[in-house]
Amino acid sequence: MVLMFTQIKFLFVILAVLLAMSGVAQAEGLKIGFVNVGRLSESPQATDAMEGLQEEFAPRQREVVAMQTELQERQEQIRRDLEVMGPEERRNAERDLRRDERELARSQQEFQEDINLRRNESLGKLQRELLRQVQGYAAEQGYDLIVSEGVLYASTTIDITEQVLAGLKASYAEQPAGD
Repeated sequence: MVLMFTQIKFLFVILAVLLAMSGVAQAEGLKIGFVNVGRLSESPQATDAMEGLQEEFAPRQREVVAMQTELQERQEQIRRDLEVMGPEERRNAERDLRRDERELARSQQEFQEDINLRRNESLGKLQRELLRQVQGYAAEQGYDLIVSEGVLYASTTIDITEQVLAGLKASYAEQPAGD
């Protein structure tokens, strides 16, 4: 019985080696490329997307910062006047301060949620554009496989990031202004 299991394990090992060798033999004819997606953030499309978000949310960010500054000034004023305030005036000031702190926290949270939502929308659009560019380049150049994430090593001979980045820059230059 033990001898039979040993023979079966040996056959599986032989089979695995043969399958691996046939895969290597078939892979010799493949054209494989690598894209460093992080480097594609240097594209003008990525720069425009980030600048657009900053412009879009700058007024609200200034508003939140102004609320924060005003609240800090009021806290300082109350702290200075605390000793001369009557009990009722102190309670009212503290209540108003807590209400304004909650309002500020709510405004900051809404701002953060809105900017995250828009950033995700913008990044999704950018990712789709990057994917189209990579796929187009790969098809045009006859690549069988393009890899990106999770690669531990990629030789510079298969790294097509520069070519894809050049294509992104060229397609950006062809776009009409304001698109």
